[in-house]
Amino acid sequence: MTADATSPSAQGPGPAGPVGGGPAGRGPRRARTAYPRYVAGKAAGAAVSLLAVLVTGFFLFRLIPGDPVKFMTGGRQVSAAQLAAYREEFGLDLPLWRQFTDYCGKALTGDLGTSYQFRTPVVDKITEALPNTLLLTGTAFVLYTALGIVLGTRSAWRHGRLGDRINTGLALTLHSLPSFWLGLLLIITLSVGIGPLPGLFPTGGMESGGEEGFAYAVDVAHHLVLPVVTLVAVEYGQTLLVTRSALLDEMGSDYLTTARAKGLRDDLVRRRHAVPNALLPTVTLIFINLGRTVAGVILVETVFSWPGLGGLFYQALSVPDLPLVQGLFLVFAAAVIVTNTLADLIYPLFDPRVGR
Repeated sequence: MTADATSPSAQGPGPAGPVGGGPAGRGPRRARTAYPRYVAGKAAGAAVSLLAVLVTGFFLFRLIPGDPVKFMTGGRQVSAAQLAAYREEFGLDLPLWRQFTDYCGKALTGDLGTSYQFRTPVVDKITEALPNTLLLTGTAFVLYTALGIVLGTRSAWRHGRLGDRINTGLALTLHSLPSFWLGLLLIITLSVGIGPLPGLFPTGGMESGGEEGFAYAVDVAHHLVLPVVTLVAVEYGQTLLVTRSALLDEMGSDYLTTARAKGLRDDLVRRRHAVPNALLPTVTLIFINLGRTVAGVILVETVFSWPGLGGLFYQALSVPDLPLVQGLFLVFAAAVIVTNTLADLIYPLFDPRVGR
């Protein structure tokens, strides 16, 4: 008896399954290789961006008016031979294309040149000022991120009430203020004092001098208050609004209704279920804000005479000290590029749909 032509045995082998290497078999392999390809693509994009910054920084700052050689003379009358010697010492007598190739070659080895005004390697000046900037921006970053998440969560959970309107209105107002203007206002009111009211905080700098040990730490913290308050006031609003918006999107989800139906208290529903799922956009924003805060601290450090990268950039720009300006520009841009890339790389770990 012959088998029916329509039976599976008469039709020959069926479609290849996972072991046979068919489409289903390629799925796990694609999943294993998708994220490494995604990482490689983001890393390549970051490298191209850094190279573009290197090129842009070199030519952009050549447009700054002023002769750095005349600054090096300190306003003294010097001979043409001395001016020529200065130009030769710093390579300013070379054609522009030759200066550019020398700069790129040295930058790739970590040599950013020698500062015109300090006569020390640019890397040393950046290394000296970097901890002060990290202290200021790191403290402000932690505070405004925590404040934004807490207030954003409360605003979303009390959506439409008076507290929500006050929170969002104040956050939008402060976020729209120029940081230098707010800093000057704080100096006038809390440092200089108004009328008979004395100033409570130093007008600028990082330390009073002469302090050691614990007294030194207290002194630095005292000087740190106003710059940190300025950064927190201007920056926390964005985190608040993103957290609030993401949490509002989660409010009507079925899993929250189920959690309430199980008898969980409202605060537990919010803290254990709603907030963790709503923080996905905030995680990305946190990394972006970290780099943006480091790069955007120039005005705040200048207003408060804080001895960090921002104040150093302002000094270098006023000369112009081309090697120092270029080095700092590269550091600021690298901070933004690296943190943005980290945000792109971390996001797929929370949402596997990204990067497939």
